[in-house]
Amino acid sequence: MVHLAPVRDKVAGKQAAQLFLDSVFRYHDSRFTGAFWDTLFQLLGTKLTMSTADHQQTDGQTERANRVLEDTLRSFYAEVPRS
Repeated sequence: MVHLAPVRDKVAGKQAAQLFLDSVFRYHDSRFTGAFWDTLFQLLGTKLTMSTADHQQTDGQTERANRVLEDTLRSFYAEVPRS
């Protein structure tokens, strides 16, 4: 299977990643994308775990990171002068 996407002369990493997601994942169902991620993480030697927010059995690392980000954004917003 080949996916081709028109690009300019040079493409940055961020643009290439977006093209990849747009051209490959847009046209495949969840079974393909699930199998893709499972295989990718297996080849990388890592474990892909899915979680839901506020689930008792979930590691709290993501929830904590989200809280820190939320607090940071709230503090930043409070310091920005309103016009």
